[in-house]
Amino acid sequence: MSAVQVSGEVLSLRRAGAYWLMTVVAPGIAERAKPGQFIALAVGGPNTSMPLRRAFAIYQVAERGVYGGTVDVVLSVHGKGTEWLSRLCPHDELDVVGPLGRPFRLPSTPVPVVLVGGGYGSAPLFGLAEALRARRCPTAFVIGAGSADRLFGVLEAKRTAATVTVTTDDGSMGECGRVSDVLPAVIDRIAAEVVYACGPMPMLRAVAEVAATFGLPCQVAVEESMACGIGVCMTCVLPVVGDDGVTRMARSCVEGPVFLADRVRFDDIGTLPADTLGAPAGVAW
Repeated sequence: MSAVQVSGEVLSLRRAGAYWLMTVVAPGIAERAKPGQFIALAVGGPNTSMPLRRAFAIYQVAERGVYGGTVDVVLSVHGKGTEWLSRLCPHDELDVVGPLGRPFRLPSTPVPVVLVGGGYGSAPLFGLAEALRARRCPTAFVIGAGSADRLFGVLEAKRTAATVTVTTDDGSMGECGRVSDVLPAVIDRIAAEVVYACGPMPMLRAVAEVAATFGLPCQVAVEESMACGIGVCMTCVLPVVGDDGVTRMARSCVEGPVFLADRVRFDDIGTLPADTLGAPAGVAW
């Protein structure tokens, strides 16, 4: 179903480690959302000098409630827009567009899967975990971050998955290292047949490489900056190989944010490869 624009209302805003967890009443969006999709929020209020929306992966939805359908998102304060959002109060209004983007593809039969999240990038994996559980897919979580306060959803993962492995770069929680360090052992342990991942681009690249060594299909939800969320501004493009073998600059907000990992040219992100469809002949940018 197509996206809608609604006048939403902040139901709650609370700290979650280094992040903020916001629940927004957004009737019409909660009912349409699928795991892997995102919403775009207008920031700054009616007289703002910040015209661009901020995109956030959908963490959880509740289709019905006392106040109507709600959408949960996780915020990390990086600039003026997210700082403004972090100062909102219950009952403040928000202009919301969603659900946007393409969701994760689900297995057609019950198979063991591994869900890999980095930082607050873990957020969209929990709705996915629920959908996989409904399809009777055994799941294992691998959750990582730079430090313990930047992990997200560890306790929830333990309530949801058969096994949970935690890593931190500084060793402040779980195993010292990165998610890609422990992923091979987790794949072996549950005989995984599919890998899903969401987090920073270097992490996605590493996870994609591990999945490729096992010959496993892998889907990644990329964290590119999405200024418009509807494919107009072209700020979130990245080189992706199509079914025909041709590289195109795909818009993360429309063709993604979920891509098949082996189709994303991670080495060329931030550039325009010379063999990209439509690129000037013999020129790489």
